[in-house]
Amino acid sequence: MFLRILDRLEEIIIASLIAAATLLIFVAVVQRYLIGVPFLYPIFYHINITWAQELCIYMFVWMAKFGAAYGVRTGIHVGVDVIVNMLQPKIQKKVILFGLFAGAFFTFVVGTMGAKFIIELYPSDQVSPDLEWPRWIIFLCVPLGSYLMCFRFLQVAWTSARTGRLPHHDVAHVEGLTATEASSKGYAG
Repeated sequence: MFLRILDRLEEIIIASLIAAATLLIFVAVVQRYLIGVPFLYPIFYHINITWAQELCIYMFVWMAKFGAAYGVRTGIHVGVDVIVNMLQPKIQKKVILFGLFAGAFFTFVVGTMGAKFIIELYPSDQVSPDLEWPRWIIFLCVPLGSYLMCFRFLQVAWTSARTGRLPHHDVAHVEGLTATEASSKGYAG
Protein backbone atom coordinates (compact mmCIF):
# COMPACT_ATOMS: atom_id res chain seq x y z
CA MET A 1 0.00 0.00 0.00
CA PHE A 2 2.79 2.44 0.96
CA LEU A 3 4.67 1.70 -2.26
CA ARG A 4 1.59 2.30 -4.40
CA ILE A 5 1.02 5.65 -2.72
CA LEU A 6 4.70 6.56 -3.15
CA ASP A 7 4.61 5.50 -6.82
CA ARG A 8 1.55 7.64 -7.56
CA LEU A 9 2.89 10.60 -5.57
CA GLU A 10 6.15 10.42 -7.51
CA GLU A 11 4.28 10.36 -10.82
CA ILE A 12 1.95 13.21 -9.80
CA ILE A 13 4.88 15.40 -8.72
CA ILE A 14 6.75 14.80 -11.98
CA ALA A 15 3.70 15.33 -14.22
CA SER A 16 2.50 18.39 -12.30
CA LEU A 17 5.89 20.07 -12.36
CA ILE A 18 6.46 19.54 -16.08
CA ALA A 19 2.90 20.65 -16.93
CA ALA A 20 3.11 23.76 -14.76
CA ALA A 21 6.54 24.70 -16.10
CA THR A 22 5.40 24.25 -19.69
CA LEU A 23 2.29 26.36 -19.11
CA LEU A 24 4.29 29.06 -17.34
CA ILE A 25 6.88 29.24 -20.13
CA PHE A 26 4.07 29.47 -22.69
CA VAL A 27 2.39 32.34 -20.81
CA ALA A 28 5.72 34.18 -20.42
CA VAL A 29 6.52 33.88 -24.14
CA VAL A 30 3.02 35.00 -25.19
CA GLN A 31 3.18 37.96 -22.81
CA ARG A 32 6.59 38.97 -24.17
CA TYR A 33 5.33 38.94 -27.77
CA LEU A 34 2.07 40.72 -26.94
CA ILE A 35 4.12 43.57 -25.47
CA GLY A 36 5.55 44.01 -28.97
CA VAL A 37 2.11 44.73 -30.43
CA PRO A 38 1.68 48.53 -30.13
CA PHE A 39 -1.98 48.66 -29.15
CA LEU A 40 -1.54 45.80 -26.61
CA TYR A 41 1.61 47.27 -25.07
CA PRO A 42 -0.21 49.33 -22.38
CA ILE A 43 -2.19 46.28 -21.25
CA PHE A 44 0.54 43.65 -21.10
CA TYR A 45 3.53 45.80 -20.11
CA HIS A 46 2.39 46.06 -16.50
CA ILE A 47 2.05 42.30 -16.08
CA ASN A 48 5.26 41.38 -14.29
CA ILE A 49 6.31 37.78 -14.77
CA THR A 50 10.05 38.25 -14.71
CA TRP A 51 10.17 35.55 -12.04
CA ALA A 52 8.81 32.91 -14.46
CA GLN A 53 12.18 31.81 -15.81
CA GLU A 54 13.62 31.29 -12.34
CA LEU A 55 10.58 29.31 -11.20
CA CYS A 56 10.68 27.14 -14.33
CA ILE A 57 14.33 26.32 -13.74
CA TYR A 58 13.55 25.23 -10.18
CA MET A 59 10.55 23.19 -11.31
CA PHE A 60 12.62 21.37 -13.94
CA VAL A 61 15.38 20.62 -11.42
CA TRP A 62 12.83 19.18 -8.98
CA MET A 63 11.23 17.23 -11.82
CA ALA A 64 14.61 15.83 -12.89
CA LYS A 65 15.52 14.70 -9.37
CA PHE A 66 12.22 12.87 -8.89
CA GLY A 67 12.26 11.72 -12.52
CA ALA A 68 15.61 10.01 -11.96
CA ALA A 69 14.10 7.98 -9.11
CA TYR A 70 11.13 7.13 -11.36
CA GLY A 71 13.62 6.01 -14.01
CA VAL A 72 15.29 3.58 -11.62
CA ARG A 73 11.92 2.16 -10.55
CA THR A 74 10.63 1.65 -14.09
CA GLY A 75 13.88 0.69 -15.82
CA ILE A 76 13.89 3.57 -18.31
CA HIS A 77 17.45 4.73 -17.59
CA VAL A 78 19.87 4.07 -20.40
CA GLY A 79 22.28 1.30 -19.49
CA VAL A 80 25.25 -0.24 -21.25
CA ASP A 81 24.87 -3.94 -20.55
CA VAL A 82 26.64 -5.54 -23.50
CA ILE A 83 29.43 -6.98 -21.36
CA VAL A 84 27.09 -7.86 -18.48
CA ASN A 85 24.87 -9.83 -20.87
CA MET A 86 27.91 -11.87 -22.04
CA LEU A 87 28.63 -13.08 -18.49
CA GLN A 88 27.46 -16.36 -17.02
CA PRO A 89 24.10 -16.00 -15.23
CA LYS A 90 25.60 -16.52 -11.76
CA ILE A 91 28.26 -13.82 -12.27
CA GLN A 92 25.79 -11.60 -14.14
CA LYS A 93 23.49 -11.50 -11.12
CA LYS A 94 26.38 -10.50 -8.84
CA VAL A 95 27.53 -7.73 -11.21
CA ILE A 96 23.99 -6.37 -11.49
CA LEU A 97 23.54 -6.37 -7.71
CA PHE A 98 26.92 -4.66 -7.29
CA GLY A 99 25.85 -1.97 -9.75
CA LEU A 100 22.54 -1.44 -7.95
CA PHE A 101 24.22 -1.23 -4.54
CA ALA A 102 26.83 1.17 -5.97
CA GLY A 103 23.98 3.35 -7.27
CA ALA A 104 22.29 3.21 -3.87
CA PHE A 105 25.52 4.13 -2.10
CA PHE A 106 26.23 7.02 -4.46
CA THR A 107 22.73 8.48 -4.17
CA PHE A 108 22.84 8.05 -0.37
CA VAL A 109 26.10 10.01 -0.24
CA VAL A 110 24.69 12.75 -2.50
CA GLY A 111 21.50 12.88 -0.41
CA THR A 112 23.50 13.13 2.82
CA MET A 113 25.72 15.87 1.41
CA GLY A 114 22.58 17.66 0.20
CA ALA A 115 20.98 17.36 3.64
CA LYS A 116 24.14 18.74 5.26
CA PHE A 117 24.07 21.64 2.80
CA ILE A 118 20.41 22.35 3.62
CA ILE A 119 21.12 22.28 7.36
CA GLU A 120 23.95 24.79 6.89
CA LEU A 121 21.91 26.95 4.50
CA TYR A 122 18.76 27.11 6.63
CA PRO A 123 19.94 29.69 9.20
CA SER A 124 21.57 31.92 6.56
CA ASP A 125 18.32 33.58 5.41
CA GLN A 126 19.52 33.49 1.78
CA VAL A 127 16.77 33.95 -0.79
CA SER A 128 16.49 33.39 -4.53
CA PRO A 129 17.02 36.43 -6.79
CA ASP A 130 13.57 36.92 -8.37
CA LEU A 131 11.15 34.90 -6.28
CA GLU A 132 12.87 35.71 -2.99
CA TRP A 133 12.11 32.22 -1.70
CA PRO A 134 14.36 30.73 0.99
CA ARG A 135 17.15 28.95 -0.86
CA TRP A 136 17.04 25.97 1.48
CA ILE A 137 13.55 25.14 0.18
CA ILE A 138 14.76 25.30 -3.41
CA PHE A 139 17.73 23.00 -2.73
CA LEU A 140 15.61 20.56 -0.72
CA CYS A 141 15.14 18.60 -3.93
CA VAL A 142 18.73 17.32 -3.69
CA PRO A 143 18.37 15.28 -0.49
CA LEU A 144 14.71 14.35 -1.15
CA GLY A 145 15.31 13.22 -4.73
CA SER A 146 18.59 11.51 -3.92
CA TYR A 147 17.20 9.58 -0.95
CA LEU A 148 14.19 8.54 -3.05
CA MET A 149 16.53 7.37 -5.78
CA CYS A 150 18.60 5.46 -3.19
CA PHE A 151 15.40 3.79 -1.98
CA ARG A 152 14.50 2.88 -5.57
CA PHE A 153 17.94 1.33 -6.16
CA LEU A 154 17.52 -0.77 -3.01
CA GLN A 155 13.97 -1.70 -4.05
CA VAL A 156 15.18 -2.88 -7.46
CA ALA A 157 18.12 -4.73 -5.87
CA TRP A 158 15.78 -6.51 -3.45
CA THR A 159 13.45 -7.57 -6.26
CA SER A 160 16.38 -8.63 -8.45
CA ALA A 161 17.95 -10.69 -5.66
CA ARG A 162 14.66 -12.47 -4.94
CA THR A 163 13.31 -12.99 -8.46
CA GLY A 164 16.24 -12.38 -10.78
CA ARG A 165 14.20 -9.81 -12.71
CA LEU A 166 14.95 -6.16 -13.31
CA PRO A 167 12.43 -3.49 -14.28
CA HIS A 168 12.33 -3.21 -18.04
CA HIS A 169 10.74 -0.52 -20.14
CA ASP A 170 9.13 -1.83 -23.30
CA VAL A 171 9.37 0.94 -25.89
CA ALA A 172 6.67 -0.72 -27.98
CA HIS A 173 4.17 -0.62 -25.10
CA VAL A 174 1.61 2.17 -25.17
CA GLU A 175 -0.38 2.35 -21.95
CA GLY A 176 -4.09 1.92 -22.54
CA LEU A 177 -3.72 0.07 -25.85
CA THR A 178 -3.67 -3.65 -26.50
CA ALA A 179 -0.90 -5.07 -28.67
CA THR A 180 -3.31 -5.36 -31.62
CA GLU A 181 -4.45 -1.73 -31.32
CA ALA A 182 -0.88 -0.49 -30.91
CA SER A 183 0.39 -2.30 -34.00
CA SER A 184 -2.57 -1.16 -36.12
CA LYS A 185 -1.84 2.45 -35.13
CA GLY A 186 1.86 2.12 -35.88
CA TYR A 187 3.09 2.20 -32.26
CA ALA A 188 4.69 -1.24 -32.26
CA GLY A 189 6.98 -2.84 -34.76
